[in-house]
Amino acid sequence: MDTHETRPEWAVRLRDERKAEVGTVADLARKIKRDCDGLPSVGDLTRMIRGWERGDHYPSERYRLLCARALGTTEAELFDLNERPHVPVPAMALQAVAPDTDLYERIVRTLQDPRRVDQRTVDWLATCLAEHRKVEDTIGSRPLLGVVRQQLHIVVELAQSARGTLADTMVDLAAQYAQFVAWMSLDIDDQAAALAWYDRAHDWALEIGDVNMATTTLSMKAHQAWSAGNARRTVRLAEAARWHDGRVTPGVRGMATQMAARGHALAGDARPARTLLDEAEGLIRQAADHADDEPVWMYFYDETWFRLQRGMTELYLSNWPRAVDLLTAGLDGLPLSYKRDRAWYGSCLAKAHAEAGDAAAAVQVAVPFVADAVELNRHARKELIDVHALLTMRKAPQAATLKEALTAPPTTG
Repeated sequence: MDTHETRPEWAVRLRDERKAEVGTVADLARKIKRDCDGLPSVGDLTRMIRGWERGDHYPSERYRLLCARALGTTEAELFDLNERPHVPVPAMALQAVAPDTDLYERIVRTLQDPRRVDQRTVDWLATCLAEHRKVEDTIGSRPLLGVVRQQLHIVVELAQSARGTLADTMVDLAAQYAQFVAWMSLDIDDQAAALAWYDRAHDWALEIGDVNMATTTLSMKAHQAWSAGNARRTVRLAEAARWHDGRVTPGVRGMATQMAARGHALAGDARPARTLLDEAEGLIRQAADHADDEPVWMYFYDETWFRLQRGMTELYLSNWPRAVDLLTAGLDGLPLSYKRDRAWYGSCLAKAHAEAGDAAAAVQVAVPFVADAVELNRHARKELIDVHALLTMRKAPQAATLKEALTAPPTTG
């Protein structure tokens, strides 16, 4: 679907000028790279330009000037600086986070004097975080991480100046921001930053007695251990997360329980893995019945998501038919906007088909997810490369189709 009408005018103009004057997005990236030293790779520039042309975020002054120079125009003509969304805190150009005049002035005064922080400013920052979580599901972490990290620094500064009950509210928000930054850092394989921010979020959660966030951060550290293939640490961290079972919501308990199950599955221990999955499934149903009682960061955690997690676990337990059934059903229920997650679970489904000996089904599933896997999810890309290697080892003729898709240059609208 063409989203031309929903993009800001400067993004439409940038795309039109690029097509008329240069050609593809990659051509513009190469031209900018050639004209200026010290820039990111052509691939990274290409992804950045695509984001600008979609209107996902507004280019910095440096990149506005570079684009204008490469296209033979001026910054003012290309971007019409009056169109820029006036947001006093770094944020993507999202209508949902644009403050009205009164709120804008409040935020500006707060940034000038953090002691003036009030509930409306806190609510606006919480809205920014919620919207950025949703955007990250679609565009991945790279275009968003810098913006959210800057917001986190502002939240921390405000938390240090807040007084009374608002102080705890600000620390709670800082913990949520830190947890999100940790997740995005892990997504781009910055393991040290991820661990540091999970630890910081955990500390802030303990400081204000937020057991839901404390449990969540331990569960996410277990996920980090799982991503690294460390089964023992995954189980131990997940079990540590379950120490608060009597004081946290069913959804948060379910996350910790399924993480323990994934750790056992990674170790090849089928019985405890499936026992824990059954327990987690019951908790998720409880959470679905009282969704409004769950923390805001658990917005994605529902029965569809759990079905996908269970399918992924069955994949690790080598139960290919069950994995295929669960992953297929889960993908059918996962919103199309969740591009990064769909790429991951789609690659898992392709792997399950390949392991089951159905090369044709594996490639049929894999190919539509290749573009998003390459652009948004390094884990999914690696999984698809493993699928290709497995098909090649088995001399399946469909391997050539998957290789062609994986090595094809990215399309540029």
